Parts: sequence; structure tokens; C-alpha cells
Amino acid sequence: MTRKFRLTLAQLNPTVGALEANAGRARAIWAQAREAGADMVAFPEMFVTGYQTQDLVMKPAFARDAMRVVRELAQACAEGPALGIGGPYLDAGRLFNAYYVLEGGRIAAVVKKHHLPNDLVFDEKRLFTPADIAGPYRVGPLIIGTPICEDAWHEDVAEAQAESGAQILLVPNGSPYSRGRHDTRMGLMVARVVETGLPLVYVNLAGGQDDQIFDGTSFVLNPGGQLTHLLPGFTEAVAHVDFAETPEGWRAAPGEKAPLADDWERDYHAMVTGTRDYLHKSGFSRVLLGLSGGIDSALVATIAADALGPENVHCVMLPSEYTSAQSLEDATAVARALGCKLDTVAISGPRAAVTEALAPLFAGLPADVTEENIQSRMRGLLLMAISNKTGAMLLTTGNKSEVAVGYATIYGDMNGGYNPIKDLYKTRVFETCRWRNTRHRPWMLAPAGVVIPPRVIDKPPTAELRADQKDEDSLPPYPVLDAILDGLVERDASVADLVAEGFDRETVKRVEHLLYISEWKRFQSAPGARLTTRAFWLDRRYPMVNRWRDEA
Repeated sequence: MTRKFRLTLAQLNPTVGALEANAGRARAIWAQAREAGADMVAFPEMFVTGYQTQDLVMKPAFARDAMRVVRELAQACAEGPALGIGGPYLDAGRLFNAYYVLEGGRIAAVVKKHHLPNDLVFDEKRLFTPADIAGPYRVGPLIIGTPICEDAWHEDVAEAQAESGAQILLVPNGSPYSRGRHDTRMGLMVARVVETGLPLVYVNLAGGQDDQIFDGTSFVLNPGGQLTHLLPGFTEAVAHVDFAETPEGWRAAPGEKAPLADDWERDYHAMVTGTRDYLHKSGFSRVLLGLSGGIDSALVATIAADALGPENVHCVMLPSEYTSAQSLEDATAVARALGCKLDTVAISGPRAAVTEALAPLFAGLPADVTEENIQSRMRGLLLMAISNKTGAMLLTTGNKSEVAVGYATIYGDMNGGYNPIKDLYKTRVFETCRWRNTRHRPWMLAPAGVVIPPRVIDKPPTAELRADQKDEDSLPPYPVLDAILDGLVERDASVADLVAEGFDRETVKRVEHLLYISEWKRFQSAPGARLTTRAFWLDRRYPMVNRWRDEA
């Protein structure tokens, strides 16, 4: 008789620090797997603690508490399938990123991570001790090798486990989304399958944690790189994978393969997921934002409505004497299309009071950006007051281009607890709005159709802080600015590189200067959804005081 093995994959969304709740989710899925006749249920990397924990995991009391929860989980899941779950392992003062195999009421095996990533958003060499390569373990008829996340990005761990008798590879992951990341993962996992000749199961986290969004898309590969299962992106999913022993070895039976969205949809889904989970995991259910009639706030309102439902999004228009009638009309049109509440609070009175209070100190000094910033800070003050009074989290609305060059007012329009579009350049803001107007998905809670009027997308961007102001008065046109920022930020290109690509040297130097002198603002800015591998925070860490400039 052909031997078989059912492995249940649990692509779930844990919360950092919610140890008991995360274990409770694991018990519930384990019970489902038992009812489905599973031999084992597999959860992602560091599922018990949530991921990433950052320095929290180095607190001995936290690591011990997580290990206690794992032991209790083993006892609670004694009668049924084995359970694989990620968590910290503290041993003689050394801390490991580990994968526990629970079976028969006990911890049957502990696999410790060998390769510790120390790039992009990862600082695991700061947190954990690298372990020796772990051998495989047996569950029922099957011998399983488990390279933990980064271990599978190198050939040595999988190769050693295969040589030690592993019959399949189970790879638990906490791999956050960035544009194009899925293709990179798939290419590397196909390489491991080709090198070892073994089936490979890749199970990833789903959901948002701080700035990082885990996109799921767990999958199963048979030898030869044949894809048998693909779980959906960004959402929780449970899949039963049936393996059978053949003369050539164990093979996964074909299963469901969810469609893989393009980069535009995946970026948008990441921003919606990040906004929803940052709010919910922080204990908030409602948001507030200043809706200016411009494109950035319109997109943030749409993302928030898709994430939380329009009824949980409160928009506030804060006009001054420089606010055009068109902006008032456009803000109203966006709120009406989304179905969000819109209030108007004029700032002219408070602004006049501040101007009067400062008049003795400003006597004889010409008007400049100071007066513009007062307007922005009045808006920030009023929005924060509404946030405090209503309990809704304030969202800030600056795109990556503005965040890069400091085209935002600290303690003004930068006020807020989260920024959904922080890693989205202005040129992509335009295209994302067009994309959302023509597409709707079941996970979007706002209405389908044109929710951002074309006039909002097509009009020249302006902060409306003085008469006839346009962004291009003080910045290069956004296609030029974003192309230069792509070089300086995303590619670490030199000034000479960009000049060789055809950009004006003076313009490149001005953008470089703005980028460096704005670091202190970014240090104080709200977190936002990470979409690239050069997001401002953990991906790109520069000193706030920096005298160096590229003069080549």
C-alpha cells in the first residue's frame, strides 16, 4: 500500500507579543487539521511571538514566556497531528530563532536557524546566536528537513538535510513583502528543489506588523520545480497538502493555485493590509485625515476606506484663504464617492490669532515659509485635537517623494500615527489612483468605480499655502524628481552616474542636498507601509547630521 502524509499549511497573521492569542490560533487550526486527517500542521517562522519582534525577543522574561507557551501548546495538542511552529529558544544564555516540532504532548524536536539575515529590515545577528546546521526529524512515515527562512536562501542547509535523509523540505518563513519579492523567493526555492531533488513546502506569514507587510503566497514545489499549490497573497489561508510515496520518492498531489496579482495590485493590497493591521493591532478601529482636495490625501482616504470601511474614515477639510473652490469641490467629491464622513473646519481664525500673537516679534521681517508653515501646523493641531477627542488615529498623507526631500511641515502635515503611502513615489501615486478607479477586489471595503475624480489626478499638485502656489515652484517636475530619487535612494547611484544618465548636475545636487538635510524629519515621521527594499526606516539608515556630499 502506498504510504501517504497530509501536511496542513497555516498561513496566518499573528500579533507581536500576543503569545497566548497566537497560540490559541495555532490550537484552533490544529483542531481543524486533526478533523481533516492531517499528520502534521505547519505554522510560519516565529509564529508564537509574532514577527518581527526586534529587541523585544532579547528580554529574557519574554523569551522564557514564549517557551512556556510552546510547552503548554504541546500539552494541549497531544492527541492528534504533529505541530510545527516558530519561536525563540533560550539555552544557557544563548538565544536562537527556532522551529519547534510538537508531538505526543511534548517537544519532539527543536530546529535552530543557521543563517541569520543582517540586511534590509533584518538584524538577526544582533538578536540571535547562529546554530549549527540541524538534521532532519521524523513525523510518522516521513523524514522532514527544515531550513528556516534565510537557511533556504543558501544551498548548504538544504543540501546537508537531504544528505542526512530528509525526504521533503519544510521551509517556515517570516518574509515581508517588497516589490518583486515573490519572484525572488520562487527562484531560490526552485534552486533548492533542483539541487536536492526533494519536494519543498514554503509557508509564510500574512498580515502587517509595524511598517512590514507579510504577503503570504505560500507554495509547494515538486522535484523539477513543478508548482502544485499557491496560497493567496496578503490573506490568511489554510491548505491541506497530500503527499504520497512513489518509486521516485515523496510527491505532493496537485492542489489549488491562487492567481498571482501584478505589482500594482500587490502594492495596493500591501498598503491596505498594512493600514488595517497597524490600526487593529494597535487597538484602533477608526481613522481621521485631512482631505485637501489633492491627490495624496484622496489616495490615503481610499486606502483607509478599503482597509477599515468608509464608515470608519473621518475626513476633515481645513481651508484657508488660499484654498481654491476647486479643492473644496474635489474633497467633497472624494468623500461622497467613498461614502466617508466629511467635516470642514476653517483655519483662518486660528491663523489670524497666531499671526497677531507673533506680530511684535516678526515686526520688520518679510513674510516667508514661516507663515506657510503656520498654516500647516494649525491644521496639524486641529486634526490632533479631533483625534484625541474622538479616539480615531490620525493618518498622515505624504508620499515618498515628499518624505525624501522634506517637502512637508514637521508638527504640521507630518502629524499622524501612520502613513499608508510613505513608500510610494508621487509618480506611482498618480498611477495607483488610476488603477484603483478601474479595479475592485472582494477585500476592498470601499465602493467600486471611480472614487478619485479624474480632476483630482490631473490637476497640478499644490500645497495651497500661498497664492497660485505649485509644487514645481520649488521642486523639479515629479517625473524628473522621482527618477533622480530612484537613483539616489533605490540604487545608491552617484551624482556622476545620474549626470551620465542625462540629468542636470545642478538639479541632482539640489535633490541630494534636500535628501540629506531632511533625515531629521524622517526620523520623526510616522511609520508607513513598506513596498520596496529602500523604504525609509530600517531599509535605509542615514545619520541626521551629515556633512558629506558627493562632489564627483
